[in-house]
Amino acid sequence: MTEAVIIGVGLHPFGRFPGKPAVDMGADAVRLALADAGVNWPQIQGGYIGSYEVANPDAIVARLGLTGVPLRGVFNGCATAGTSVALAARAIETGEHDLTIAIGLDKHPRGAFAADPSVAGIPSWYGQTGLFLTTHFFGMKINRYMHDHGISHETLARVAAKNFGNAARNEKAWRRTPLSVEEILASPVLNHPLRQYMYCGPDEGAAALVLCRADQAHKYTGKPVRIRSTALRSRRLGAFEVQSPSFPVGEVVASPTVDASREAYERAGIGPEDVDVAQLQDTDAGSEVIHMAENGLCKDGEQERLIAEGATEIGGRLPVNTDGGLLGNGEPIGASGLRQIHEIVLQLRGTAGDRQIPGTPHVGYTHLYGAPGVSAVTILST
Repeated sequence: MTEAVIIGVGLHPFGRFPGKPAVDMGADAVRLALADAGVNWPQIQGGYIGSYEVANPDAIVARLGLTGVPLRGVFNGCATAGTSVALAARAIETGEHDLTIAIGLDKHPRGAFAADPSVAGIPSWYGQTGLFLTTHFFGMKINRYMHDHGISHETLARVAAKNFGNAARNEKAWRRTPLSVEEILASPVLNHPLRQYMYCGPDEGAAALVLCRADQAHKYTGKPVRIRSTALRSRRLGAFEVQSPSFPVGEVVASPTVDASREAYERAGIGPEDVDVAQLQDTDAGSEVIHMAENGLCKDGEQERLIAEGATEIGGRLPVNTDGGLLGNGEPIGASGLRQIHEIVLQLRGTAGDRQIPGTPHVGYTHLYGAPGVSAVTILST
């Protein structure tokens, strides 16, 4: 099977951009990715584009050029970008195309994600109790995890402080003001134990990746980044996930993150010990803590010590969310996972500037998680 590699990345800043449509942000990100790859839009043979708010994101072709390119819209909740890059890579691996693109864009209104539960096939009482509000669910989930594994409130604050500090080094991040652990712990509680500065926020932004056949990468770049594996898994019966109104009493079933992670490692032929830098879904500070263990990067409960020691800082043993993660960048759903890959590509190229991790990283890891209990993992390497 032909291997797919990334030869170009582009990122529109994340944040709030009044009067600028999401499609225009997407077009800007695509132009940056094309320029980075050294190719023109008419050379793109196929692509996949994801968005939550934009009903027909493929309309972006009107901004880029009406070449007749097959551009397919995709959506998998917060894992949307994992799907777009997986399909763009698959089109190359199967020989359908030689040069493809993955695009993500969104422009969310202010406030937490919430809707009528019926859109997800969930009873109305689930919304009436407030559980369909994602901030409520994530508060419950980390509260339970803290109880079971001895995670402190200070650890949650350290995660948030780290990500805001990393975002301060990232000119394309949304929240670029560093906050101390003390400031975060002094902020109002929104859903116990999570405080105001421990949550990410929906916002606006776009990202794009250009992919090609590995045996043709030399035409475009001297530093292609290999897509070692992609995996997407949905929840299993018994898993405690967002938008799960009930689950059986008894043994707890593993999260879809665990399933996707194991599959991705197996396909890539590597293990967690090989990962040099990771981007994990940090919808809130607690989610980053949980996802460290669910992605095999540590055991449950070890996060307390690792985070206190600075292991996940840019200069630590396993840097996590070096660009600020969702806490620092916000979450435009369609683009969020491509932002993660954009950051890993920069780290593997050694071009991440003030947030470049020490040494010569060879393996990068990205992870997405969200409603209704779906997770996507992408493993990249030099």
